Amino acid sequence: MLQPPHSSLQVAVVPAQRVPVRDRDQDAPWHTEAVCRRDEAGLFFAPSKEPTAARLSREEAAKRVCARCPVMVECREHALLQPEPYGVWGGLTAAERRVVLARRRRRDMELKKAARTTDRIAQAG
Repeated sequence: MLQPPHSSLQVAVVPAQRVPVRDRDQDAPWHTEAVCRRDEAGLFFAPSKEPTAARLSREEAAKRVCARCPVMVECREHALLQPEPYGVWGGLTAAERRVVLARRRRRDMELKKAARTTDRIAQAG
C-alpha cells in the first residue's frame, strides 16, 4: 500500500493549475516528489474544533501548495481510490472528493446504460 505524503485529518477547492510533469524515476513512488512532504502536515489536516473561517483559509493555503506540486494528479487519484476520508489531497478537500466520486459513479452508470442500449440496437439490427 502506498504511504501518504502527509498524514492526519481534514479537508478544501481552488481551480487546479496545470504544472508540467517533470521527468522522474518511474520506479520511485509518486509521493517522493510531493511538495507537501516539505510542508507542515497541519496545513493539510484540520485541528479539532477549527473555526470555519480558519479552516477555509488553511484549506486555500494547502490548495496553493497542491497547485504547484508535480504529482498533484497522482495524489488526487490516490485519495479518490483509497478513499482518503480527511484532508486536502491533490488540491481537493474530502467533500470535494466525495462530489468527484459521485460524478464518476453517475458517469459509469450512464456509460453502462448506453452500452446496453447499443447492444440491443445491434442485436435487433
